[in-house]
This record gives sequence, structure tokens and C-alpha cells, in this order.
Amino acid sequence: MKSGFNEVGLSSYYKPNIQKVNPLATLAQELIIRGFSKRTIEAYLSINRRFLVYIGKSAKEATTQDVKNYLLYLKAQGQSNTSLNLTISALKFYFQQILKRKLFFNITRPTKEKYLPTVLSKEEIIKLLELTDNLKHKLLLSIMYGSGLRVSEAVCLKIEHLDLRQNKIMVKSGKGAKDRVTLLSHHSTELLNQYLPTLPAEQKYLYNGAENRSHLTSRSAQKIFNQALVCANINKKAGIHSLRHSFATHLLQNGTDIRVIQKLLGHVNLKTTEGYVQVANSFSGIKSPLD
Repeated sequence: MKSGFNEVGLSSYYKPNIQKVNPLATLAQELIIRGFSKRTIEAYLSINRRFLVYIGKSAKEATTQDVKNYLLYLKAQGQSNTSLNLTISALKFYFQQILKRKLFFNITRPTKEKYLPTVLSKEEIIKLLELTDNLKHKLLLSIMYGSGLRVSEAVCLKIEHLDLRQNKIMVKSGKGAKDRVTLLSHHSTELLNQYLPTLPAEQKYLYNGAENRSHLTSRSAQKIFNQALVCANINKKAGIHSLRHSFATHLLQNGTDIRVIQKLLGHVNLKTTEGYVQVANSFSGIKSPLD
């Protein structure tokens, strides 16, 4: 990631030409220096900013009870344990790593919810793609499922990262700032052969954003997926990452080695990949007593 405050929208946190600097400027600097992703930086800054507004104190005046009160407030607002854990991580990084304050010695993290990922059947995937008329949208959905990409990786794909001859995709700076290689399906390659000739010669990203500025946003990609669900009359509560979940689950069902799937998905820990095993093997071969 490039190291510039303006490039990650942090100019409001750090303005060296004025005397008064935002109190979170040091946090912003440290996050950038350590190579955190843009998404994580924005989340950590936003969480700490909201916390300081809530307690109405400076960071130096904050107490352990303030943290507990804030977590209780968020829980009352309906936030999940996963969201609370993110809040604790963001606050802990700022207060412990940056300010060297020990506010979290008796704050226990809530138990993380264990939800099974929503997976679409192969028939639903086919229907989804067949009923998506827009070539750009069809290609996006095809690559997300056929290559198992995260939405953040898919929207940032550059044309130079595609290898149509060897049917491979180079995923640059994926989660954890790590590169990896994954599959490029023949179906996606056929769509690319139709799509690429329609693009301007100077275009870098595979999917340009609004008015050809930068790349498509994750939010726009989600809207494309939601529209495809409606067109295909699929009523599951699925998000666009269900395409990635389906990729992993279907590979497991086809007998692909789990360590191969781990590499394709870019998981650091095999346990993360093993989460798909339960979905892939759920009630396999078992009949209801009613049948």
C-alpha cells in the first residue's frame, strides 16, 4: 500500500502546516507505517473517533469503565459480538500500542458467533449467470465464483493480472498484503474474450467505476449481485461473498484437497478453510426417517 495520508482519505487527521493536529493523527500514522489495509485504517480511526465522542473526554482521560460503558451501549444498539470484537481491537491498538495505556486488563472479549456461510447450489450459480445480461456484471460474478475472490480483490483486479493462456489470476495485495495465484475458469476466459476488446486501450482496472474513475466499488459490486439474485428469483439471504463460499464448498464436494483450497482462497490458517467442511458434508448421504 502506498504511504500517503491523502491516498487513504486521512488528510483530516494529519495537517502538518497547522498548529492543531487531530488527536488521532498518531494512530493514523502508525497504521499506515505498519502496512494496514485502507479498509482497516478507516475502520480503526472511525471506531476510536466515535468512542471519544461518546465519552466526551480526551484519550488521556478515558478509563476502563468508559470502555465497558461504550461496549454495553453498542450491545444495546444491537451490534453483534463480531462487531464488538472489532471495536475492542481498534480501541486496544490505539490505547495500548500508541498511548501505552492499560485499560483492557479486565475486559473480556465476547464469544464470536459461529455462523455457517450461505452457499448457493451449482444450479443457482448457473441460473444467476445465465439471467445476468450485462456482460460486465456477468464477468464480475463469474470470476468471483470461478476464482473464489473476495469482493475487495475482484473490484481491484487489473487487466495485467490476468493470464488467459494459462487460465490463472494473480491476486495482488490480497488480505494481509499477500499475493497469490488462483484459477481462471474457461467460462470466465470466454467472457473476457468478449469483454476486453470493448475496453479503452488505456484502461488499467478490469472493472472501471462510475464515469471511469478508479475501479468499481465493493458497494456497487454488492448491488450487482443483489440485482442478479432478484432476476434469478433466488430468495436466500446471501451476500456477494456467498460466491466465494460456494467456490470453496463446491471444490470440497468435488474432492479437492483442502490445502489446495486454502492456497486458492489465500487463507493463512487452515482452520479458516476447514469452516467450509461442515457445509460441504452437511447430512451427506443421510436420509430423513420420513423418507
